[in-house]
Amino acid sequence: MSIPAADQTTNMVEMEMQWAVKAMHHAETYMKVLKSVGPRSFKLTPIDDELYGDFKKSFPDLRLDVLDQEEFKSPMAKAKWREFMNKYETKVQDFNFGSLLRIDCKGDYTEENTMFAMRTQFLCIEIARNKEGLNDSFKKQ
Repeated sequence: MSIPAADQTTNMVEMEMQWAVKAMHHAETYMKVLKSVGPRSFKLTPIDDELYGDFKKSFPDLRLDVLDQEEFKSPMAKAKWREFMNKYETKVQDFNFGSLLRIDCKGDYTEENTMFAMRTQFLCIEIARNKEGLNDSFKKQ
């Protein structure tokens, strides 16, 4: 039995729907925690400090308040992120699972304010936003 080439397979609607449901549930849960507990009162992972330090060292100029999607999607950015994320394959659960990430940290998840990212990217951005006070306004809501 031969395995079909990738270009010969079709998207599995059920799998895409499962991913979308899981990613949206994750986003909704994260926003509920931000609004109820506050960004400085919880950890997203047991290794938040390690992720934050490595992220800031590896991406010192990445703007956190409003993300530039090219910093994630250009071929050079993808290669840099891939190398960074692969270090966490055994340390971050679902390290390369697709996640939803807010573009502007002041806004909630909306169609206009959401981009696709890998789980490790989501964690690095949101840990940094939490530590640097960029998500503090959500606790006041």
